[in-house]
Amino acid sequence: MSVAKSPSLTLKDFLKLPETKPASTYIDGEIIQKPMPKTRHSRLQAKLINGINEVTEERQIAYAFPELRCTFGDRSIVADVAVIRWQQIEFDDNG
Repeated sequence: MSVAKSPSLTLKDFLKLPETKPASTYIDGEIIQKPMPKTRHSRLQAKLINGINEVTEERQIAYAFPELRCTFGDRSIVADVAVIRWQQIEFDDNG
């Protein structure tokens, strides 16, 4: 995991940077690259997402997404699993 402290880099500037693999997060001026997930992590992530979506999708309560960039306050993270309430999901003409 690499950590870079750059007090002159703003969240707005960070979001203009190209995505890294694995993803990097920005918290209070620090850029932290996430570790590369291993097989067990990926499997647990998939099982959790499938379980959540089994319960919430058909009733349009929420939806779970893997590795979704979430930006709020002075942070931009890539969550292993992000659960978004259904009414907060933006749908286009293709759904």
